[in-house]
Amino acid sequence: MAPSQEEKLQKSLTPTLLWGLGVGYVISGMYFGWNLGLEKGGTLGMAVATFIVIILYITFSLSYAELACAIPKAGGAFDYANRALGKKWGFLAGMSQNIEFLFAPPAIAVGIGSYFHVIFPQFSVTGIAITAYILFTLLNILGTKLASAFELVITILAVLGLIIFWVVVFPDFEFKNLRVNALPNGWSGSFAALPFAIWFFLGIEGLANVAEESVNPQKDITWGFGSAMTTLVVLCLLTFLAAVGVNGWETIVYNADGSASDSPLPMAMSQVIGSNSGVYQLIVGIGTCGLIASFHGLVLAAGRSTFEFGRVGNAPGFLGRVNNRFKTPANALLVNMVLGVLALLTNSTADIIILSAFGALTMYIFSVVSLLVLRKKEPELTRPFRVPLYPVSPLIALVIASIALMAMIIYNPMLALVFFAILIGSFVLAEIIKKV
Repeated sequence: MAPSQEEKLQKSLTPTLLWGLGVGYVISGMYFGWNLGLEKGGTLGMAVATFIVIILYITFSLSYAELACAIPKAGGAFDYANRALGKKWGFLAGMSQNIEFLFAPPAIAVGIGSYFHVIFPQFSVTGIAITAYILFTLLNILGTKLASAFELVITILAVLGLIIFWVVVFPDFEFKNLRVNALPNGWSGSFAALPFAIWFFLGIEGLANVAEESVNPQKDITWGFGSAMTTLVVLCLLTFLAAVGVNGWETIVYNADGSASDSPLPMAMSQVIGSNSGVYQLIVGIGTCGLIASFHGLVLAAGRSTFEFGRVGNAPGFLGRVNNRFKTPANALLVNMVLGVLALLTNSTADIIILSAFGALTMYIFSVVSLLVLRKKEPELTRPFRVPLYPVSPLIALVIASIALMAMIIYNPMLALVFFAILIGSFVLAEIIKKV
């Protein structure tokens, strides 16, 4: 059934705003989180994991762009799997997407708190994180165009911050630092590092969730995915080399007390210019903008994913309602905020990142299978963009995502149980509610 006029989202996103969203969703991954993978794989193991993940995201993004242009709806993977595989599989795909988008923002919120705490130690990391949730949920409620314009500005600032970081640290780059303890846990460390390599790019698929709000989705979404992915690959490679090449990977993973750090770029810079430098303080400040860009963008995408679940009856109906004044999914955004705050209060950034990666990989698998099925099931479906090198590209994405998911299950069995318990439990609960 087509949504009523009250349930339709406002079309306001241009190609430039979509680029800002695509890069903004992900750019926090350059500023924190990925460094935790170095503890698992070292420089070489993390580099191998990152190379594999780049191939995954290039092939997946092209495949996902075809689906987003052919079926431009806010539910993203849920809508694609629902159409290709049926309602039950669609629910699981959508719930995987929800888990990804629900767990990524709290991890980033902790990163925001950590960066902010470096400059203003009098404020607690948790307090800053919760404040960020409240402020940016409110901004998203006020309107998509306003939120997207803010995202574009802060994303440009975040990219500028990375450029300044490279300029500061690359003069002290030495190849020998890349070889220090490069493979501490053997080649198996590459598999353990996968979720943190995924963190470099996790979230770009959120562009599909705003396709319904794009002025010209069939044209603009393709441009958004392509331009954003190209930008992110360049940012990833240069940031990785610059941060590790200053003084080895261990100096951007461990704090003085031996705990893992959520602020690797400031740690790398402190090896070069010291923590009292004005440039250091500037980069930390701009780095906070990078985290805010991703946090804000993923809050936006998560709201659309939850909204679609409510709109079609897979979640309580009030989640699928649009605010009459602002034409945004206010109820979905508020519920996501409450759940996100509860997640960040667990104080386990690494575990939250891994749970988000579980959701992402499961969703990628469902999406690529949906693409393959729809090509056969609905050959007449209008496809303004077709994935190049079909079926090779989507099959590469499917194989890599499947191997990565299996590796994550092997190396994180307890978190795998938590993920599948949420996934299956929500499915069973939804079925019970429907029967009642």
